[in-house]
Amino acid sequence: MAHQVEGTRGAPRLLLLQGQANSHRWWQHVRPLLTDRFFTVTFDYRGTGDTARLQRDSEAEDETDWSTRQFAADAAAVLTALGARSAFVYGTSMGGRIAQELAIARPDLVRGLVLACTTPGGAVATERSREVRLALASPDADARLRTTVDLFYTPEWVAARGGYQRVPRHLFGDPAISRRDASRHLRMSAKHDAAERLSQIMAPTLILHGVHDVFAPAVTATALGDLIPGSEVWVHPTGRHGFFDEFAAEVTARVTDFLTSPQGRG
Repeated sequence: MAHQVEGTRGAPRLLLLQGQANSHRWWQHVRPLLTDRFFTVTFDYRGTGDTARLQRDSEAEDETDWSTRQFAADAAAVLTALGARSAFVYGTSMGGRIAQELAIARPDLVRGLVLACTTPGGAVATERSREVRLALASPDADARLRTTVDLFYTPEWVAARGGYQRVPRHLFGDPAISRRDASRHLRMSAKHDAAERLSQIMAPTLILHGVHDVFAPAVTATALGDLIPGSEVWVHPTGRHGFFDEFAAEVTARVTDFLTSPQGRG
């Protein structure tokens, strides 16, 4: 499992969990805002980044049925290998689903939790609309790009970067992931269902969402807040699915304030 560390080694550990079908590069705008206060840890999920290369070089192919529980176990293994007795955890999108499973299965490892633009899954989750799913499946590559950009970022952000073809694409999937593994990520994310177990989360929890997120509708933040005891919910007033990246300075400051506060430290 390929992993990356940045920051001061004596600082509190912070595990960053990226979205579906993405490598650690998902965090390239956010991570530099965290390394002065935390020793940040990332790892490339199965099928992505350098982990995919290690998989290809291995004689034994991974044929397991991937799940958010399994990826949470991977996350725990990475932290343990680094000698971490506990860590803060910040998960976004599918990474938030993995973070839920980690906090449930290993409460000893998770000292504080941030969940952004994510969902509990199951019957209480509000899924994206049929229109969004159809637009993402368009056979027209340019149309798919415009749809994806609009789901993640505001029109003002896109215009400031010179239009759709010039926007950074580090949130739109690891270009090295295979179609097979991308499909496995999609299925595991869709199968996630922690709703009935979220009451087991003991870590102080901050839940973040963008009010105009239709990729993972913002109402799911309320559902998470209702299910995780003592959690705090904050909704960005203009953000979409990539609000944590577009408004990185503002959102990351809120994350840092929470995790370094008496409430966030537990």
